[in-house]
Amino acid sequence: MAELDPVIHAPARLRIMSLLAAVEEAEFAFVRDEVQVSDSVMSKHAAALEAAGYVVIRKGHVGKRPRTWLKLSPTGRQAYMSHIEALRDIVARSGLSLTND
Repeated sequence: MAELDPVIHAPARLRIMSLLAAVEEAEFAFVRDEVQVSDSVMSKHAAALEAAGYVVIRKGHVGKRPRTWLKLSPTGRQAYMSHIEALRDIVARSGLSLTND
C-alpha cells in the first residue's frame, strides 16, 4: 500500500499540488486566491513544497511589477500521484468508489 506524504497531506498543500498538477505554471496570486489563503500562508506552503523539491518557484516582472510563478517539478508530480494513489487505497478499503458510476 502506498504511503501518504506528510509534506503534501496538509489541506492547503494538497490543494496547491492539485491545482499545479492541472497546469503548466500558475501565478502566485492565482494559486493563493484559488486555495483561499493569505499571502503569508501561501508563501509558507510554497516554501515548504519548494524545500521538498516538489515545486519550482520562478520570480520575474510583468512590466515593472514583480511576479512569482509556481509549477510542479517532475519529483513533485510523482509525489502527488503517489499521494493520490495512497488516498485511493485508503478509500478502497472502505468499499466506496471514487468514480461517479
